[in-house]
This record gives sequence, structure tokens and C-alpha cells, in this order.
Amino acid sequence: MSTAIFRRDVLPFAAALCVLAAATLAADGLLHLLGMVWLGRWLGIPGTLLIVASFGYSLRKRKLIRHGQPATLLRWHEGLAWLGSLLILVHAGVHFNAILPWLATVAMAINIVSGLTGKFLLDRARRRLDAARATLQARGVAPGTGDVAYLDALSFDAVRKWRVVHFPITLAFGVLALAHIVSSLLFWGWR
Repeated sequence: MSTAIFRRDVLPFAAALCVLAAATLAADGLLHLLGMVWLGRWLGIPGTLLIVASFGYSLRKRKLIRHGQPATLLRWHEGLAWLGSLLILVHAGVHFNAILPWLATVAMAINIVSGLTGKFLLDRARRRLDAARATLQARGVAPGTGDVAYLDALSFDAVRKWRVVHFPITLAFGVLALAHIVSSLLFWGWR
């Protein structure tokens, strides 16, 4: 692997994961320091709501909703999912001893890695497409010709294949999270 690829693609990916882990540890540490560990139990609710709200992008891509620009909704999807994941990771902490919450947390972590992979694949595909378009234009090929359309198809093929993998991962996370929520409500100890 070349140093440029490592610096341009791998390092930002690893940094994004490290920032999420550091933010989680800092928030959890702050709750412990302030004696507010109990608040972590409640952070799962807004975290879940933020992740659910992030699905506006997916709904728009599948034409289930008509409003919103896809690029703007993608940025919102990334931000809301990141913040929701942070809250859920703080909620999860190491304070549970049942298997279902651990499975849901692991599925969410895999989903986070998958989502970041897609983000960086899309960024890389866009960079490659822009470079190829610039090369074609330097050769005198006009935008909108068959060569450029062919490059579009090639560049986003990897992203399309990634989505085929990301969807079942997201579905598994959703099912496990829903099972955790339902079991929590059933065994809450309402008094």
C-alpha cells in the first residue's frame, strides 16, 4: 500500500474511529467524575432517536420521501448517526451483564465501521471520478459523453456493492437494538 493511500484513506478512517472512541470515553469519564452515572442509562433513548432520525437520507435515496437534497441529507445522516452512536456507546458503557445489550452494541460497532467504510469509499470514488473527468477534458472529451458516463458507472460500482453489505448489517443492528429495547421495557421494573 502506498504512503499516499495510507495517508489519504486509511488514516482518516482510523482517526474517525479513534475520535468516536475518545469522545465516548471522555463522556463516560465525565459522568463518573460528576457522579451522574445514572444519566448513562437514559442516553440510549436520545441516541436511538438520533439514529432513527438519520434514516431520512435512506428514505430519500429509496424515494420514500421526496423532500431534502441527498447531499445535505447524507451529511445529516453522518452527523446524527455519529452523535446517536456516541450516546448509545456511553449508555452501553460496561454497566450491563446481559447478552442482548452486548450483541446490540457489537452490531452497532460493526455498523459504524461499515458506515465509515462507505463514507471513505464514496469519497475515494468521487476523487477518482474527478481525476478521470479532468483527464478526459484535457484530451478534449466533452462532459456528458459516453466515456464520462462509463467512468461514473465504474467509480460508483464499489459504493453500490458496499451498500449491499451495509444494509444487512444495519438491519441486524436494528433487530438487536429493537429486541434490547423491548426486553428493557418488559423487565424495567415499573413501580
